[in-house]
Amino acid sequence: MILELDCGNTLVKWRVIVADGRAPVYQGAARADGELLVQLGSVAGLELSWCRIVSVRNDEETAQLLAALRERYPLQVLQAGAAAVCAGVRNGYRDYSRLGLDRWLAILGGYHLAGKACLIIDLGTAVTADLVSSTGEHLGGYIGPGLPLMRTQLCTHTRRIRYDDAEAARAGVELQPGRSTAEAVERGCVLMLRGFVSMQGAQARELLGNDFMVFLTGGDANLVADVLPEARAVADLVFIGLGLACPIKRG
Repeated sequence: MILELDCGNTLVKWRVIVADGRAPVYQGAARADGELLVQLGSVAGLELSWCRIVSVRNDEETAQLLAALRERYPLQVLQAGAAAVCAGVRNGYRDYSRLGLDRWLAILGGYHLAGKACLIIDLGTAVTADLVSSTGEHLGGYIGPGLPLMRTQLCTHTRRIRYDDAEAARAGVELQPGRSTAEAVERGCVLMLRGFVSMQGAQARELLGNDFMVFLTGGDANLVADVLPEARAVADLVFIGLGLACPIKRG
């Protein structure tokens, strides 16, 4: 079995597959390495022989996680790295090594699924948008604060904005003008997110023409799905790209 890991800014997302191209048989998310080990340990009869990983952590933190995993499982490890060209896509950054690896893998996954020009929007801690031409040229992209960052910055830097998680949950996802601070902040942030996504659709039509696909991924994708109704939501886009960047060649 193959363990796939996406070590992001706030979560370690994981899934287990039996072979490339197969649906995951187990999956989950953990906030810390210890929690990940507990989750994997709770799967009865789990036999892992390969691990492929993408990580935005520093090298030491990533090495510590892999060492802890290897104490339990006889793993061969493949780790995604920067590349100028991969899976038919040419990295559009002037310095290709500066493009975030999770973002790069989402680009690879999107182009692989589309087989033509595409727009990939990832809505997580940050929100990113990337455009790829029909020939696989990454045209560059945009990075902005996601919903968690917008909320945190307002609450941190504005003294009179204070509310708890319960109030945030009650504010819901309605878009009518807020009648409390929590509603005003939560709904204002969602509107900014939706505006960003709407502008990306317009930008894509200008740069890519009319024949392109849109992919939405990340934890807040559901908040903007109706902004670009033609978009396809793909939760495991990074994992699809990870498989392309780190193919397992069995001898």
